[in-house]
This record gives sequence, structure tokens and C-alpha cells, in this order.
Amino acid sequence: MVRKSHADFVVEQSQSGNAGSALVTSWRRSMLKYGLDPATTRLPGRISDAELQERRAAADLLVDLANPQLDRLYSLVGLSGCNVLLTDCEGMILAQRVRDGEAAQFREWGLSEGFDWSEAAQGTNGIGTCLAEGRALTINRDEHFHTRNTGLSCMDAPIWGPDGRLVAALDVSAVKGAATDSLARLIEAQVAQTASAIEASLFRAAFPGARIVVADAERGGSASLIAVDKDDLTIGATRAARKAFGLPREGDIKPHPATDLLVRDDDMRGFDKGERAAIARALARSDGNVTAAARALGIGRATLYRRMAKLGLEQK
Repeated sequence: MVRKSHADFVVEQSQSGNAGSALVTSWRRSMLKYGLDPATTRLPGRISDAELQERRAAADLLVDLANPQLDRLYSLVGLSGCNVLLTDCEGMILAQRVRDGEAAQFREWGLSEGFDWSEAAQGTNGIGTCLAEGRALTINRDEHFHTRNTGLSCMDAPIWGPDGRLVAALDVSAVKGAATDSLARLIEAQVAQTASAIEASLFRAAFPGARIVVADAERGGSASLIAVDKDDLTIGATRAARKAFGLPREGDIKPHPATDLLVRDDDMRGFDKGERAAIARALARSDGNVTAAARALGIGRATLYRRMAKLGLEQK
């Protein structure tokens, strides 16, 4: 029995009309939406050096904040023969970390600065499909759409901007099985963690005068952060925090009292909640000294004791 070629198998699955998996859905999208041929052997397109400089200038803050994280990630995976890449939101590679002796090899695959790895250009692949679907994923060898890319293993995670919009993809690629399955699992986790760190740096840079609060520490690798202004109003939230608190997925958010988002099991409402928070902060700042806290609040010590009793605050 003659075994189907990779291209024939991709075409068969894409035309079956039964997209039973996210992978087949991406294959179908690559062939039917973008009109790509899985048997093609051409390299991904590369923009000119001048165009690359323009792209980098447009993403200057992203690249600057990502550089230390790219260095750290590369220090962990580089010796295993992996290539670290940062793209913009369209899949154009802006920055790279690779060993000198392997740079030419990765360039032959198109895994180098200035190459286009969008799904529209290269079909199903780690970078392009991560951006198309907005999720962390691994595209391993023959899961790629193009036959020429079936020697690659690509582990990717999206990077979301401070406004909740997708701004980049972080990729670690290996050629011809350089990353074993067990190593790939570790790299996947590291890629997700690094993408989250870059996202957090972008968010902090966008709100330099705000307090940055970890909004939901249970959300694993996602950067679930909110920005709180001097009036304790939430003025910004990362993509993960927006999802956790039911805020708009992207764009500006309407200022919310931070306690309304962060304290969910509290029956106290309105002025009582605000007063309790103000007294608690004053007590914390005075290290529990009621006299000093009352002075800071501009009220008498006896009044403060009465308000503490009413609001359920105990002296520590």
C-alpha cells in the first residue's frame, strides 16, 4: 500500500468537510481561505532591510522591553539547538536569538529576522497559527501545513498589549528533532512564562504613575494585572484580568473602584466600604497606632474607635 504524501494527506483532511480538530481547522483555513498549496517549496517572503527597520521602529517599545526576556529564554534553550524569535502582530520576525554556527541553517528555513510567518503566508505554523487563534500552542513537524516545514518543531505563545489587543508572538523553534518531546514540554512552559513577563513589562510601561496589582494569582502563566490610580480606581487591565473580571476584551476600560473588582465576597457597600478601606490603610501606615491613624484621617481618636467598631475593624 502506497503511503500518502504529507501534502496529499493535508489536502484530503482539509477537503473532508469534517474539521474535527483545531489542527485540521487551521489546515482548511490555510488552503481554502488563503489559497495555499501544501506541496509548495518556496521560502516565506522576506521584507527589505529598510522595511524591517520601519517595523522595528513601530514596535520599538515592545522590542526594547522584550530583549532582556529573549536573552533569558535563549540562555535556557539555546544550547539545545533552538532558535528564539519575536514577531509583530502580523507574524513578521523582528528579533532573534540563535547560535552563530546555526544562524545560516535557520535562515535557510526562513526562521530569521524579516521573514513573514503569518498563517496567510505559510499556512499552519507555530507563529502564524498562534496569532490567528490567540493562544499558546505547539506545531510539531508534520502538523505544519507546508511539506517544506515538516522538519520543524515550533512552540509559541501570544503577547497581549496593555489595551488587550494582540501585539506579538514569542517562538522557540527547533530543526529536525533538536527538541525531544520531553524537552518540548519544558520549553512550552518557559515560552508561556516569558510571554507573560513581556506582557507584564508592557503593561507597567503603559501605566507609569499607577499601582500595579496582581489581580488573580491563580491564573497560572497569564499576566493578570490591573492598574490602580491615586483614587483607587482601576484604569487598566491586562487581557487575563479583563477575562477574569468580565471587563471589555480590548480597548479602554471605564474606571472601576479597585475594591469592587478585587473584593467579591464582601456585603459592605457604598461609603461604608470606602471608609473601611481608608481606615484600614491609615492603620497600616501607622503600624496599628490608633492615635497616629486618627491624626492622619483628621478625626478624633474616640471617633476613630467608634468607626472601627461599626465597620468591624479590630485594633492589632
